[in-house]
Amino acid sequence: MKTYLEISISAGEQQREMLIPTMLKVGCEGFQETDTSLLCYLTMDRWDHSKLQSLKHDLRALLRTISSNAEVVFREIQDQNWNEQWEKTIRPIEVSNRIVIKPSWAEYNNLNGKIVIQIDPKMSFGTGYHETTRLTLQLLEEYLQPGWAVLDVGTGTGVLAIAAIKLGASSAIGTDIDEWALENAKENVEANAVQGTVEIVDKPASEFPYSHFDLISANLTLNTNIEMLDDFRNVLRDGGMLLLSGLLRGDRGSMVNELGRKHFEIVGERFENEWVAIAAKKR
Repeated sequence: MKTYLEISISAGEQQREMLIPTMLKVGCEGFQETDTSLLCYLTMDRWDHSKLQSLKHDLRALLRTISSNAEVVFREIQDQNWNEQWEKTIRPIEVSNRIVIKPSWAEYNNLNGKIVIQIDPKMSFGTGYHETTRLTLQLLEEYLQPGWAVLDVGTGTGVLAIAAIKLGASSAIGTDIDEWALENAKENVEANAVQGTVEIVDKPASEFPYSHFDLISANLTLNTNIEMLDDFRNVLRDGGMLLLSGLLRGDRGSMVNELGRKHFEIVGERFENEWVAIAAKKR
């Protein structure tokens, strides 16, 4: 059985993005992200005691140049069924007043008649465990009107498109450029029996008809949301709603300014920890 060295580094999201290329050069073969840390893994059979001590010393010195307050913890772990261990961490979660997200392997006692969405995330983003997904779902619940046509850009697991239908939308399209996401989203659409009303495609937002959608959701990043604002505006009807997430609190000012320049009116916001999601209406 293989033994791995797990290197846990406390780091924010932007720091984690900087650290991964560095840790690949060190020899790490796998990574896992938590809310506060980057976990890096390398096989112990490549290192004797002397090399390992040298590696730890060099790593601590290197990380100080990247993040002055980074805490580094090393531990040896045995090989195991990682997918099984990961599945144990994904449990049903109440993401809003009306919506619960659960994986297929967990039971949820739905005493209060909530909308239960089954999501098996595999490699895609959108389990309800991240703030940006929860915030977008809360805005979707608040602003979606029955009968609306919805576009979800960067759909990931397809959770937002599926939730839109469960909340009363007449149709929803989820689009993504990642093949894993497209496959996973299609599986989740089938698992929730919404094949007739949710379509998963790899089509860019710019290629949809003018003024076609009543609501667009985009849980992306600040720069991507800004780059796509013109496309969002073109395919959204006048008075339609745009829900933007994937934004840090520090991004809010830039996003609000760009929305104003593109003739969107801010109508609502949701905050959780360092994240913010914005609801804006097309003027």
